[in-house]
Amino acid sequence: MAHILTTSLRRAVTSRSLHTSRILATASSNSLHSQLSPADLQKVETDGNKEGLQKTIKGFGRSRIFRDEKGPTYEHRFLKGPGTVAVVGCPFSGGQGKSGVDLGPNALVERGLLSQLSELGWNVHYEGPAEFDDIPYINPNQPGASNGREVLPDPDIGKMKKPRLVSAVNQRAMGIIRDHAMEGRLPLTLGGDHSLAMATVSGIKAKYPDACVVWVDAHADINTPATSDSGNIHGMPISFLLGLPGTDVAPFSDWIKPCLKPSDIVYIGLRDLDVEEKKILRDLGIKCFTMHEVDRLGVGEVVKKALKHVNPKGERPVHLSFDVDACDPSVAGSTGTPVRGGLTFREAHYICEAIAETGCLVGLDIMEVNPALGDDKSVNETVAVGCSLARAALGETLL
Repeated sequence: MAHILTTSLRRAVTSRSLHTSRILATASSNSLHSQLSPADLQKVETDGNKEGLQKTIKGFGRSRIFRDEKGPTYEHRFLKGPGTVAVVGCPFSGGQGKSGVDLGPNALVERGLLSQLSELGWNVHYEGPAEFDDIPYINPNQPGASNGREVLPDPDIGKMKKPRLVSAVNQRAMGIIRDHAMEGRLPLTLGGDHSLAMATVSGIKAKYPDACVVWVDAHADINTPATSDSGNIHGMPISFLLGLPGTDVAPFSDWIKPCLKPSDIVYIGLRDLDVEEKKILRDLGIKCFTMHEVDRLGVGEVVKKALKHVNPKGERPVHLSFDVDACDPSVAGSTGTPVRGGLTFREAHYICEAIAETGCLVGLDIMEVNPALGDDKSVNETVAVGCSLARAALGETLL
């Protein structure tokens, strides 16, 4: 994805000093394969100097796997031990209309996420950001992405914007995530916009057909192509995963198969729903814990009830899809669709901690971190929260 990444990097370095983007661009061109120690990896994450970078990565390829003898901090029911987390960076913004969310994965890596996960005892597998450069559709949210290459038209299908681009990116990402899951790794997908959940959930369900989904979000993302007002596909992934009317349309129908039942998913943190989404949720009987329930019951009781609903015996694999806009804007403001009245810092982290304690987690998404939105303070806080949510879901405790 040299063209897309190069453009993203230019914006990142000039506007947010996201030096990891430059590091990853160089590292991904190396054809050798080896392992990085935690110290080497930390240097790759933080060293923005070109000469220092070349010295750091010389002899190392795109496969970044390092091991810690401590092992994971909790017992896994479904993963091959010792636990390996496969970090999948998906720098994609085409499912919505704001530029910058494609910078999210590199920002999280630059903040030291890989080393942080290693310190928790995980084996960390990282191959750099997923490559979408050869997909022949332009994402207008990433200026210069075409870089002179021949591209194909991507007109709207009904209300859906950029449908061929979104479908092709998700199809490729699904294959990456599925393959990691099949190898016994836990895919941690860094978005990128939440349309990517079509890929993450499909990939997880290919390995774990009985997996359930905990969806933490201010929005339900269950509009159909017919009910959506905006046409942005990041507001539709659940409808495709459920196979709702109107979603059986090419090119999505060429690869995505309905893999969720209404009883397979539970929502936490909802507070900004379209009228048609409310009707869909009620008609399907999907279990939802809005911010009203969080306020009334407390987050501990909400998580207990949510897990009891989708995983009553604690025997099902769990996929956690976390959109950072579930958090209040005072906690994570650098995101595309912030909504007041969201989860506090502790409420958000408690959800992740409680799911980690089940030992059932098999897939994790951290979505919609947008380093191009907000001032430096907001960006730094949001990126830090994205990292800490991932750590909490992967076993970090307060003591």
